[in-house]
Amino acid sequence: MSVPEDEERLLPLAQRWPRASKFLLSGCAATVAELATFPLDLTKTRLQMQGEAALARLGGSARESAPYRGMVRTALGIVQEEGFLKLWQGVTPAIYRHVVYSGGRMVTYEHLREVVFGKSEDKHYPLWKSVIGGMMAGVVGQFLANPTDLVKVQMQMEGKRKLEGKPLRYRGVHHAFAKILAEGGIRGLWAGWVPNIQRAALVNMGDLTTYDTVKHYLVLNTPLEDNIMTHSLSSNLVGSHMAT
Repeated sequence: MSVPEDEERLLPLAQRWPRASKFLLSGCAATVAELATFPLDLTKTRLQMQGEAALARLGGSARESAPYRGMVRTALGIVQEEGFLKLWQGVTPAIYRHVVYSGGRMVTYEHLREVVFGKSEDKHYPLWKSVIGGMMAGVVGQFLANPTDLVKVQMQMEGKRKLEGKPLRYRGVHHAFAKILAEGGIRGLWAGWVPNIQRAALVNMGDLTTYDTVKHYLVLNTPLEDNIMTHSLSSNLVGSHMAT
């Protein structure tokens, strides 16, 4: 049922443009989460690259030459030697990736749930629909985000090249995009997309299916309503499920 134009202008933005609002909100949430957790990802990557570089250089004596040992010591070493803000070095391509990926998968999943599949008469959303919807959402989200994912990995590899004393290939994120596009064309930005979407399909089958199933169960079988408390509880259960 269409809404008169005058009344439509009075509606909140989330109701006037639900898909665009969902994409923006998902992107904002992904950005906050990435900024909060990126130092952990950076220290993990730094430890991995350090070990690989030392093994290649010394033929297996990485433990003796490693300047960083453990996540905490690595983070403290980066702050002391390079500065506090270096904990977020390379966060830009990671944010680009998560904005596109999170926004794309959430919009796709909700569109499939509300428009393509639909709920049953008792407002129940069958598990099989959640499974299919989650997998398809993961495929679409990862396919859209593959260029940003590729640049993120390439920028991380620049850190390894620096440790090995090799010349850097990219001056920054946008230079990486431009160079990959110039050398490989549009298809070059989607290198490795097949295994990426396979992984994303399985991951989203787990987290989106679990989240939606738990949320609907709580709303239908407990006094809880569809509000921020229910969303938070469902999200926490998804985190516990994915961690096990």
